[in-house]
Amino acid sequence: MTDYLDVNRANWDERAPAHAGSPDYHVEDFVADPAYLSEVVRFDLPRLGDVAGLRGVHLQCHIGTDTISLARLGATMTGLDFSGASLEQARDIAARAGAGVPFVQSDVYAARDVLDGEFDLVYTGIGALGWLPDINRWARTVASLLAPGGRLFIREGHPMLWTLDDNLMLSEPYFELPHPQVYDEPGTYVSTEHEFQHNVTHEWNHGLGEIITAVLDAGLVITGLEEHQSVPWDALPGKMRRIGGGEFQLIERPERLPHTYTLQARAV
Repeated sequence: MTDYLDVNRANWDERAPAHAGSPDYHVEDFVADPAYLSEVVRFDLPRLGDVAGLRGVHLQCHIGTDTISLARLGATMTGLDFSGASLEQARDIAARAGAGVPFVQSDVYAARDVLDGEFDLVYTGIGALGWLPDINRWARTVASLLAPGGRLFIREGHPMLWTLDDNLMLSEPYFELPHPQVYDEPGTYVSTEHEFQHNVTHEWNHGLGEIITAVLDAGLVITGLEEHQSVPWDALPGKMRRIGGGEFQLIERPERLPHTYTLQARAV
């Protein structure tokens, strides 16, 4: 099971510079405007509430634009990711944007070993959980990082979305399996002219019930669960349309599909 880290890291390492250079990540907007926030965090704001003064960690932060956005809202943030190339971009963006955000390289399961102290906020963004083989271990890691009363906040692609192929047919597992789904797909999810050599990924789905149960079993208290009819990338090309705010939605009868969900929990 350890080779999934090497395979996936090679994929993310190669894509990190392309992501930072893509207009879809709005890096130049972060640099030009000290009040600019990522579209993902802007979507989260009504549920996230006031984070000023909180000590937070963003797990699987990639190139750090959401991490920087949370810092701009007043949280003292740390970003963590397993991809050194992604963190190289994150540090460069933070420096150019005038954001004093530290970034730590680590597999998410080892976060407790490399981070000091406890956190008021553990934030996890879009497209993170599918890279992890064990949702229960993830929830225990989150619980170990939270101070009493601290919050978990995650918005993620809905497990039903991950089951669909490009023809909206159920073709992929809904539940977590002991072995990964192995994909070999060129390109990436942002606009770029880069061509990539490392195209294999190992991924897992986790059912919504499995995620909720894992959070509860880790000792956290669920405080919110909301399903959404939009997703912040073109998840099903040809079947989705832009609806503003960086969000995409099924063109036909979007009410058929939960696109993403927001889950919140607290440590007791």
